[in-house]
Amino acid sequence: MKNYPTKNIRNILLLGHGGSGKTSLVEAMAFNAGAIDRMGRIDEGNTLSDFDDEEKRRMFSISSSVIPIEYGGHKLNIIDTPGYFDFVGESAAALEVADAIIIVVDALAGVQVGTEKAIDMLKKVDVPAFIVVNKIDRENAKISKVVEELKASFGNKIVPFIQPWGEGSEMRGVVNIVDMTGRERKDNRCFDAEVPAELIKVLEPYREMIMESVAQTSEDLMEKYFDGEELTTEEIHHGLRQGVLAGDLVPVMSASAVQNIGVETIENMIIDYLPSPDEGNDVDGIDPRDSKEIERQISSEAPFSARVFKTVVDPFVGKLSIFKVMGGTLNSDTEIIDANQDVKAKANHIYVLRGNKQIEVDSLVAGDIGAFSKLTDVKTGDTLCDPADPIVYPPIDFPKPVISMAIDAKDKGSIDKLSTGLHRLIEEDPTITVTRNKETKQTVISGIGEMQLEIISNKLKQKFDVDVELSPMKVPYRETIKKSADAEGKHKKQSGGSGQYGHVFVKFEPMPDPNDDFRFVDKVVGGAVPRNFIPAVEKGLEECMQHGVLAGYPVTGVQATLYDGSYHPVDSDEMSFKMAAALAYREGMKKANPVILEPIYSLKITVPEEYMGDVMGDLNKKRGRIMGMEPSVGGLQVITAEAPLSELEKYATELRSMTQARGEFEMAFARYEEAPASVAEKVIADANGGAVEEKGTKKEKGKKDKKKK
Repeated sequence: MKNYPTKNIRNILLLGHGGSGKTSLVEAMAFNAGAIDRMGRIDEGNTLSDFDDEEKRRMFSISSSVIPIEYGGHKLNIIDTPGYFDFVGESAAALEVADAIIIVVDALAGVQVGTEKAIDMLKKVDVPAFIVVNKIDRENAKISKVVEELKASFGNKIVPFIQPWGEGSEMRGVVNIVDMTGRERKDNRCFDAEVPAELIKVLEPYREMIMESVAQTSEDLMEKYFDGEELTTEEIHHGLRQGVLAGDLVPVMSASAVQNIGVETIENMIIDYLPSPDEGNDVDGIDPRDSKEIERQISSEAPFSARVFKTVVDPFVGKLSIFKVMGGTLNSDTEIIDANQDVKAKANHIYVLRGNKQIEVDSLVAGDIGAFSKLTDVKTGDTLCDPADPIVYPPIDFPKPVISMAIDAKDKGSIDKLSTGLHRLIEEDPTITVTRNKETKQTVISGIGEMQLEIISNKLKQKFDVDVELSPMKVPYRETIKKSADAEGKHKKQSGGSGQYGHVFVKFEPMPDPNDDFRFVDKVVGGAVPRNFIPAVEKGLEECMQHGVLAGYPVTGVQATLYDGSYHPVDSDEMSFKMAAALAYREGMKKANPVILEPIYSLKITVPEEYMGDVMGDLNKKRGRIMGMEPSVGGLQVITAEAPLSELEKYATELRSMTQARGEFEMAFARYEEAPASVAEKVIADANGGAVEEKGTKKEKGKKDKKKK
């Protein structure tokens, strides 16, 4: 692959609803550029973008991929991203390195939820955009209907640049309204063709819209336009480019990617109207030496720096770190460091990736996208740079996990392989987190959605040969007490020779805040318990507090005061006093009215106003409390609430269902609260194997069963 100067590079991010045809659009672009001899099909599993086994099996994208193509003397780095919401982290990372966005819309479905989310992403960044209305060859597809829907989001910025020539199955090609030139399909390509006079007449109002948009880009053009003078082709192209780069125009283009209709015209317009990397904004970073802010231009004259925005881990190929060169020129012998970790990074080979194919290159200039292999310490979001002029770019803002499940290897001998596999997959997808819950003894995997977690489990089998099982996460309940109680613990044992003797009196009291940790107080006077044994009493109580007397959950919010006891000058030792403390604990906790505490989480839920009633009603069913509501941008409402963790197991899926995937939420631990009696009874029963009835203990239930017999 040739080396291209920065001005001849375009980094384009494809966004859109799942199934809108982003991957098919990439195939057509690559075919027109001569990168492939035959367009692949999603249902055949042979596309450039979707090369992963899971993508082929499910027939949709689950990770972003960079497809570089050479077209019209330019290099187009097309970043194809998943449309399904579980994989929004892929789009978030790619958004950091894109210089322009193309939102792909299904002509028949129109503006869908994924389209709305793509538009929201676009509005958060300062980059120009195209909208491609794909599948325009379908029956009943109406470009005019989609344009009107788009205007609801963009207003008068929406301007049709490419219109269909014919409708549905009668579609012959497309018309470039800017130049009023036609492209007609023959076989699997489109060729220049004369536009019929009757079609020109139909498209004249759109042409007039374009002329008005051009005129508004400068006073000279405005004056010329109102004087009735004809604008030159150069003036039209320059004015439109200025409007697109400024974000004042959002061109709409009709296409059928599968039929390769209109795609070449789109590729030409990408070159003509979308920016090269050096035409965007300067980028800000931090000098790691003094923490001062730095502003850098994306220029080959700047010091070398690059931003890693994606990591691919393969057991056979190894680790690939995909990056965008933010400044300077990268050669295979360039000395670099990872500024985030302050370690040297040796890169002997530079690649560009086209799907799963690695193409080695000698160098990359500012603005281009490439990959390093086997940089084991480099992580997604890290900055690679010149050691003499270091910079650290801001971290990538990935969405936070909202759903968690327990994960375990089916074969207990594969625990180490599971740990290794999870670590590698987390490098690929930073929206996944894995933690070990010491209280429930579970390994917990968290992510954006159920499908994402399911795919992770499948990848562990395919790539790392580990069969895993996903199960509901255990809720980490806790126990505390509601009243004070005194207890005596006496451990005495004599079995020939020296014996064992420990004797304590302990007062157990609830602390003002049940979320406080255990507190031990020493109030022994007169040497009733020797000083050297008091730490053993404290340690014994601390160990006991890990297992409550109701359901075995850790105890919190309790103060234990040692105030008396006795000892034997020969038989007393530390172990005896630990045993005595345990006896006092069991007696005292039972007398102090123990209760179950459940974790309460705070929620921040963002939903369109029309779903407010359903969401709030559902929260009430989940024993939630509405803390407040406030309006947000775009007709959205933000609900702040609190709810028990036990009711939120699948809330991510449920909220999507209630809001047609338009709702989003964040959750964070708030505190522990006493669980209602009905919940506590179930927790205690589950902990005891379901052997506790509503009234009575396990022992009492056994007696009742015997009587029945």
